[in-house]
Amino acid sequence: MEKLSNINLAAYANRFTDYTELRLQRNQNTRISLLNGDLVGNSSSTDGGISARVFRNGAWGFASRPETDPDAISQIIEEATTNARFLADLGKGQDTRLPDVSGAHQSDFSTSKPRMSRGQVIDFLRAVDQHIASTYPDLASRTVSLWDLDMEKQLYNSLQSHSYSNTTRSLVVVNLVTRNDRGEPVELRRPFGGRGQFEDVFNAPEDLFPDIARLYEHLQAKKSAVRPVAGVHDVVLDADLAGILAHEAIGHTTEADIVRGGSIAANFVGQQVASELVTMVDFAHSWQGETLPVPVYVDDEGTPSQDQVLIDKGVLQGFMHNKESAVHFGNAPTGNARAYQFFDEPLIRMRNTAILPGKDKVEDMIASVEDGYYLMWPSNGQADATSEFMFGVMLGYEIKNGKLGRAITDTTISGMAFDMLKSISMVSDDMRWSCAGMCGKKQIIPVGMGGPAVRCRLHVGGE
Repeated sequence: MEKLSNINLAAYANRFTDYTELRLQRNQNTRISLLNGDLVGNSSSTDGGISARVFRNGAWGFASRPETDPDAISQIIEEATTNARFLADLGKGQDTRLPDVSGAHQSDFSTSKPRMSRGQVIDFLRAVDQHIASTYPDLASRTVSLWDLDMEKQLYNSLQSHSYSNTTRSLVVVNLVTRNDRGEPVELRRPFGGRGQFEDVFNAPEDLFPDIARLYEHLQAKKSAVRPVAGVHDVVLDADLAGILAHEAIGHTTEADIVRGGSIAANFVGQQVASELVTMVDFAHSWQGETLPVPVYVDDEGTPSQDQVLIDKGVLQGFMHNKESAVHFGNAPTGNARAYQFFDEPLIRMRNTAILPGKDKVEDMIASVEDGYYLMWPSNGQADATSEFMFGVMLGYEIKNGKLGRAITDTTISGMAFDMLKSISMVSDDMRWSCAGMCGKKQIIPVGMGGPAVRCRLHVGGE
């Protein structure tokens, strides 16, 4: 399949009459699933095409189509220009000048190794499944799935921004089900993998066996789980749970379009919104020399992506911006404009959002809790522009007298995120990143989430 970088978008610049963004994009998704050894899912899809976005007198015109031949590209520019003029003539916009920033970058995370055939990938998954079946025969059921996504983009705009990216990720998701003494199903699920194509992420089935052993160990503990006591408790949130909470409950409140729509964060810039132990950043592409799960070097408006500090030592610093919101707030754009499909307009989206690590050890954080909970893996959840949140927790343990106790049943945590942040009293010194996240703000898109564990107080659901 021809790479999108081989198509010369700059050749169409003579058709631009207003500020114009031209984007080629192709998404390839692969889903394979084994249920108790039977192949129950085996699908792949490719969605691709061209889009143009034109800005005129404060109004945006957008058009897209799946064809990418020269006539289609020329036509799509004309359609987007016509749409922008129509909306501008209706007075739908304001006479605004966008920031004069441009960027250029190429990043290709596709593998240099020979690609495995679909049959070879299925054989890999079967080897994982057969290991589970033979090693853990007491399971009620097991599911082994592959989730692959490649996002390939090329962008060119009126400011001569030019970028090409091929961002890839490959995940093997293992779901195990057993039954407790009452015959009730008990379930745990875990994704393994990360950025890169299958051949770079997974070397051999046996590499997953230690992770699956830990998953099974937690599942066995959950068979005799007890219900947590409802109420506000001292808790230690492990990195996965702290990361998704930072993304959903804090990150979204600091996206500038949501701020303009009434986010509570609009009132708190320059104020203490968290413990002094908390510094939170939306990273563009790397941290301490490490390429992050979702690297964005130039965003889908052609802006060079910059790290955006959201909270610095407890003080709210600012917001994530695209070009238009940057003008509104009098700030520089941060490179947070992202689109999931070729037919999607770029929105302000997070990239890799995390609280920075502190100086504490997780074992010391647990030891500091007299009576509370160690909460590890999230399930689903939601948050709104007030920072109020509710998340499911699929794995957690009691803490009694500073020691881990019994596993707890599925539960929920809830509260106001900015209140929770103020209660943070310890932050672990490790940093873990997850590449499995998909954010669903109007259009789904891959995001990176990470961070340390934190000790805080919040409401736990239960008896």
